[in-house]
Amino acid sequence: MNNVNPGILKTKQHFTILDGLRGVAAMAVVAFHFLEMVYTDYSKNFIGHGFLAVDFFFCLSGFVIAYAYDDRIEKMGIMEFFKSRIIRLHPLVIFGSILGLLSFLFDPFSGSIAQYSIGNITLLFLSSALLIPFPAMEDRAFNLFGLNAPAWSLFWEYVANIVYAFVLYKIARKYHIALTFIAAAVLFTVAYRSGSLMGGWGGDNFWDGGARIFYSFLAGLLIYRSNWIIKNKLGFAGLSILLMLAFLMPFSKYSWLTETFVVVFYFPLLVALGAGTVSAKALNKICVFSGKISYPLYMTHYVAIWMFSNYYNTYKPKGTELALIVAGGMLALVSLAYLTMILFDIPVRKYLNRKRIKALK
Repeated sequence: MNNVNPGILKTKQHFTILDGLRGVAAMAVVAFHFLEMVYTDYSKNFIGHGFLAVDFFFCLSGFVIAYAYDDRIEKMGIMEFFKSRIIRLHPLVIFGSILGLLSFLFDPFSGSIAQYSIGNITLLFLSSALLIPFPAMEDRAFNLFGLNAPAWSLFWEYVANIVYAFVLYKIARKYHIALTFIAAAVLFTVAYRSGSLMGGWGGDNFWDGGARIFYSFLAGLLIYRSNWIIKNKLGFAGLSILLMLAFLMPFSKYSWLTETFVVVFYFPLLVALGAGTVSAKALNKICVFSGKISYPLYMTHYVAIWMFSNYYNTYKPKGTELALIVAGGMLALVSLAYLTMILFDIPVRKYLNRKRIKALK
């Protein structure tokens, strides 16, 4: 008999604007991934800093985890916390892996499957589904997860959740602040060394991902715990514009510095502002939908990216044709994410939560 009260597992009310901004960031990632296959020179990509959306996700995650669990993790226990996170995150990790496998096997524009044995493909799928980094696909730039590249950030999200459960939820404020300063210094060092904060996704830049979540997750926790919530009237539209500016900013020889300033100062500010404003009634439904679809979109969109890359390298579409393909692809991926959410993610999570609560009674 478990002593955990099932009532303590209920999801808390969301910050609607922050949910909406998460959706904006997810759309920015999708656009960035399409266009990075076209423009190998990121300075020519109008949304070339779209990869910074991941750092915004990390900061937002720290804030939301502190809000959702700081006052109840001791009562629910570490194991129930882990169950909550796995139920929330892992169904789409598995589903994204399945989509990634199917797109790899049936990509009409690629012949690279001939390079891989059934054993290799099985290992690639299992590593993706279990979030075990396996940078083995040379033709996919040795991504940590060749079948579903965005899963690299989920790997670090899991690491952050584990550290939170064992250390960060009970850490004294002075140590939390000290760690955050250390993490900022590490982030500046990584950016200077690499020339960018783009790393974390591949075998040769694995630890860059640790540096990126180390700072942003701690900053998100600190914002909530310090009540650094800034009351304002910017609303969803105003904050969406401010968030997009970070992804649209131009490149320069000092990009490593500007990127780090955005992550260290600007994104925490946006989270503080997002938690302190309310959406206009006309935009409230958009915020809710945007928040709900953001994670399914993030974890399923790469099903199309490698296929698009192979198509682009074969046929070289340009101008209006290219714009229509990217726009149509983004619309199709939002539709796929919506169907994934209502037909798979929500039903699976509801089923798992029912089984879990039943086991506690």
